[in-house]
Amino acid sequence: MATISKKICLIGDFGVGKTSLIRRFVERQFSDQYLSTVGVKISRRTVELTGSKPQKMQLLIWDLEGHTKFKSIAPSYLKGASGAIIVGDVTRQETIDNMPERAKLFSDVNPKGIMICALNKSDLADEEKLAKMHEFQDLEQVITTYKTSAKTGLYVDEIFQKLAYGML
Repeated sequence: MATISKKICLIGDFGVGKTSLIRRFVERQFSDQYLSTVGVKISRRTVELTGSKPQKMQLLIWDLEGHTKFKSIAPSYLKGASGAIIVGDVTRQETIDNMPERAKLFSDVNPKGIMICALNKSDLADEEKLAKMHEFQDLEQVITTYKTSAKTGLYVDEIFQKLAYGML
């Protein structure tokens, strides 16, 4: 069974949980310690895709810093990515409001790429607030939105698996 490699990027404001989502998916760990990513950190994990023709896909996961200078350096980091997970923090509305801008930046650089939106830290918001969070399916190239939690693991594997299947 051949393994194909795909570059994906996690994009979002600082402190939304991009690194935590990656650590939960790749290392099966969670830490409350906040460490700001400087530049980019690359992780990898191979996933098995079942179906009519089973395949293995190695995900090269680029964890991009979320600071304001991001916009100027982003195109070089985003180039060549097949997919992206756009991350917002449900406890900070401004990070949710910035998600469409982050998605547009990705699609400008990768017009054939696909995206999933992750409304992260859903374990910290009540059901009523989560129900009012809007989905981002109306954004071009966004295939779905999940309410995730890196802390509990809620939908973490699913966002990466769904993106992998979408990139096939």
